[in-house]
Amino acid sequence: MTIYEKFNLKKVINASGKMTILGVSKVRDSVFESQQLGGNSFFEMSDLLEKTGDYLGEKLQAESATITSSASAGIALSVAALIGQGDEYHVYHPYTKRIEKREVILAKGHNVNYGTGVDVMIEQGGGVVVEAGYANECTSKQIEMEITPHTAALLYVKSHHAVQKSMISIEEMVQIAKNNNVPLIIDAAAEADLFKYIKMGADLVIYSGGKAIEGPSSGLILGKREYIRWIQMQNKGLGRSMKIGKDNILGLIAAIETYLEHGSESGESMTNRLKPFIANLNEVTGITACVVQDPAGRDIYRAEISITHPTKNALQVAEELRAGELAIYTRDYQANNGKIEFDIRQVNSEEMTATVTKLNHILGE
Repeated sequence: MTIYEKFNLKKVINASGKMTILGVSKVRDSVFESQQLGGNSFFEMSDLLEKTGDYLGEKLQAESATITSSASAGIALSVAALIGQGDEYHVYHPYTKRIEKREVILAKGHNVNYGTGVDVMIEQGGGVVVEAGYANECTSKQIEMEITPHTAALLYVKSHHAVQKSMISIEEMVQIAKNNNVPLIIDAAAEADLFKYIKMGADLVIYSGGKAIEGPSSGLILGKREYIRWIQMQNKGLGRSMKIGKDNILGLIAAIETYLEHGSESGESMTNRLKPFIANLNEVTGITACVVQDPAGRDIYRAEISITHPTKNALQVAEELRAGELAIYTRDYQANNGKIEFDIRQVNSEEMTATVTKLNHILGE
């Protein structure tokens, strides 16, 4: 009996990317081995987090690091840490009125819904959200004019969800943080480069352990040792509800080690795997297919189909792909414009064939 049969679950083809709602990524084999070792061992958990964090900091050319239950938890804990600044009273009273320095400034176009709102995580950490600029514009001046004595941190969201045009750059945000002696957090949850943003001068950088790294459900924060220690203190307070198990701590470390050695799939490899898929898609009635690059500029290539069918639009096709015993999830951000994307990073050739078969069925051939 398969796991799908045991629990009466739909089988899912994840062509939407490394998305939390579908379980993010396929986990590397090295992760399972380390998770088993961790699950069968005991540690002083605070010691495990601190020692493994320093180990990862050295590996990733940061002062230190810490592992969290998710990248979202990383935002909340980073905000809480920079508000509390190591104060023990704050750890047990994270929303105390004794501390007024709580404002977290981010571009308005960066306060996005990635499954929940960025503002939700800031507020969970005790922060007060301050949006700078407009939905379609944010300049250095617009960030700086929001800085007050109550500013606890700046936050930059590096994500395809965020507005890409007319937005302040990371380099500009780093300079503002330095000029005003304000810590800068970068939410780089789905980013693949684990060195770039620390080198650029960010104080804390947050990654998802389950996305590019292909580890277990987890988050990774890199940054200044003092700030990392403040974050780890939060495990006695706000972080208690976000704790991560020993198995996933060691599983993530194994995933990072494997990732540093082998990397993730290259854009060239994706493009080559896409060629037969694109050719088969173009044979489906009512579809025109091509290869497109990720709009945020990452080295990720996808199949994009334009729906030209006389009776069905892209929104209907996407909905029907998700229906039935085999649910195929796609990237539907442009479905209202008649386009659907297939992210093949977690899709094999057999699943691509099954996708074409289902599209033929949906479109009447």
